[in-house]
Amino acid sequence: MSNKRTMRRVLTYIRGSLGKIFVTLLLSLAIVAMTLYVPILIGDAIDLCVEGGGIDFAAIGALLARAALLIALTAALQWVMGILNSSITYAVVRDIRRDAIRKIQSLPLSYIDAHPAGETVNRVISDVDQFSDGLLMGFTQFFTGVVTILGTLCFMLALDWRIALMVVVLTPLSLFVAKFIAEHTHAMFLEQSATKAEQTALMDEIITNQKVSIAFSHGEANMEEFDEVNARLSKCSVRALFYSALVNPSTRVVTNLVYLGTALLGGFFCIGANPTMTVGSLAVFLRYANQYTKPFNEISGVITELQNALACASRIFDLLDAESLPPETDAVDMGQAKGSVDFADVSFSYTPKRRLIEHFNFSAKPGQRVAIVGPTGCGKTTLINLLMRFYDVTDGVIKVDGNPVTDVTRASLRKNFGMVLQETWLREGTIRDNIVMGKPDATDEEVVAAAKASHAHGFIKNLPNGYDTYIGEDGGALSAGQKQLLCITRIMLCLPPMLILDEATSSIDTRTEMRIQNAFATLMKGRTSFIVAHRLSTIREADVILVMRDGNIVEQGTHDELLRQNGFYASLWNAQFAI
Repeated sequence: MSNKRTMRRVLTYIRGSLGKIFVTLLLSLAIVAMTLYVPILIGDAIDLCVEGGGIDFAAIGALLARAALLIALTAALQWVMGILNSSITYAVVRDIRRDAIRKIQSLPLSYIDAHPAGETVNRVISDVDQFSDGLLMGFTQFFTGVVTILGTLCFMLALDWRIALMVVVLTPLSLFVAKFIAEHTHAMFLEQSATKAEQTALMDEIITNQKVSIAFSHGEANMEEFDEVNARLSKCSVRALFYSALVNPSTRVVTNLVYLGTALLGGFFCIGANPTMTVGSLAVFLRYANQYTKPFNEISGVITELQNALACASRIFDLLDAESLPPETDAVDMGQAKGSVDFADVSFSYTPKRRLIEHFNFSAKPGQRVAIVGPTGCGKTTLINLLMRFYDVTDGVIKVDGNPVTDVTRASLRKNFGMVLQETWLREGTIRDNIVMGKPDATDEEVVAAAKASHAHGFIKNLPNGYDTYIGEDGGALSAGQKQLLCITRIMLCLPPMLILDEATSSIDTRTEMRIQNAFATLMKGRTSFIVAHRLSTIREADVILVMRDGNIVEQGTHDELLRQNGFYASLWNAQFAI
């Protein structure tokens, strides 16, 4: 995304703060006017000191008192302006982060799967922080700097147009220097931001999988990979900061030249038989020369900082511009489903080059228990992803109660499914918060009844605060089996018309699993259930077993029927239970 396009996007977020920006401009005018008037008072005081006839201490004291009052008032207005600038900046940051999180909620799972979580987090947190720093500097220094330049120029022209002309000719050199450096540092800041995101993603991966890393003694390999990324980040950061740091000394050379020229030319005008400038006026001019050139240095720094800010903003807007799920303009709420599910000539692949499921056909009747088995990678979980519309089919159609799933809203479709996955997910909060996720208005009696049905009540009541026990991210110190029991309890509480159990008891001990299977048997009565299982002993009572291989159903029937066929299912069964 180009800088111009990025800046236009930033301006759309600033539009809501136009009132505060107008007040900031008024404050800038007042601050600059008082700042420029103070040197005149000091110059008059100097003239009273150097003129003959004695020193008028009363008059000098009055001038200095006025100057002190203006300085104090200027400081107060700068404080107010700083608060307004911070308010504008962080309102923009708030809106961008809100839009980013909202965007993430609407992104297809294909985008989430294709981008490391750490990189996405880096865009929403680190890149937005970098952007806000540059934006705050821009608001704080840009407005005041521009007004200072214009105001100082007017005062200098009123005092002596010849010196003012010399200052005006020399000072813009600093902007040309800053512009040249900024154009060459933008790509460096982009590289720095991208490498920082790569490092964040790697750190997230290392921390999340620390147990596995320790178990396989992978610490040294992790350090080697991290050191390589860290070295690249250090190298590109130093390069970007080195070239951007050239702005300040380069512009200071120009500033010193302006100051030197003002002192020499003004000094010449102060001497001679007919001086055209007083010593006090020269002091005023030297002060104005500093005030005139200082904003050029500050604006040059702002330009450099904005290159980093715009590089970060560009990455943020790339996320915001990612293609969302297609809108559901004509989709309707399907209401309470009866439970019939049809796969009609369904084909799907995650990537065009590798076909996974082709011409898949199957019908599940309401209340039927359907088990899906097969070797790893055959497409079992993919079928569940398609059924829940985490992904949409490439060809064919999936129907629930005779309605294509694309004709109903995703929310109403998913509300009819209760899903328990092998990978558990628990939010930070209390045990109760995690259980009532699908039914926020559930009563305490309903929560306890669901926990008893899932056999989770026993361990919950032994926790320090029972159902009000606070757990951290992903379940905190709970065991894998306890976390899975809580996920099962969610479903027991909601009682949806259809169930999806993807290795739902894989982390539970055998004794508890038997009790859970009995609870599931009760739960599944009258509900269409899809059971993905690797342990074939858990699906013996299924009404129909789909045996998948390479994305296709190669066998289907009851457990006994499939064993009598002595086919692929029988070989899987014998492989698991061979002595």
